[in-house]
Amino acid sequence: MDHKKNQQGQEDSPHPYLAPVPRTNEAADAGISRRGFLGFAAASILLAHAEQQSPRLESRNGIPYRTLGRTKEKVSLIGLGGYHLGSQADPQESIRIIRTGLDEGINFLDNCWDYNGGESEIRMGNALRDGYRRKAFLMSKIDGRTKAAAASQINESAPKLRLRVKSTSLCAAFKVTGSTCSNSTK
Repeated sequence: MDHKKNQQGQEDSPHPYLAPVPRTNEAADAGISRRGFLGFAAASILLAHAEQQSPRLESRNGIPYRTLGRTKEKVSLIGLGGYHLGSQADPQESIRIIRTGLDEGINFLDNCWDYNGGESEIRMGNALRDGYRRKAFLMSKIDGRTKAAAASQINESAPKLRLRVKSTSLCAAFKVTGSTCSNSTK
């Protein structure tokens, strides 16, 4: 008899391999317990409050911006990396890519002194002519392990990027103003 009862319970259950849940009151038939309802209500209130309190991202042309660390500089969350910009057969294509990105709201440009033997920085420097330099926050990585090696790499990067360096630093993220760069963390 118990065997038949189990078979019938499994047939009535929406999940035939799970044991049926005993129903002791009508609240269980409603599909949610009082505890579950209160939990959902509390979570809804918290989520609504959190959304009101969360800082709104600044956006330019649909590109979201955030403040970079403690610099107070607003940089786009989407950046253009220099490595692939030095590999096109036509250098003008690299310049078009960079300028289109800047025109559309991307202002964070990332490069490295030795990408493609320095060609990436040369192309980026050429793209930043004609007023485009003012739209850009340029970061160029170095990998020198000593102060002298780092200073040498920064000084090697500057002319390729068409910049004059006021002072060398181990941090090579620069806010470009005119044709001079300065460490943006000071």
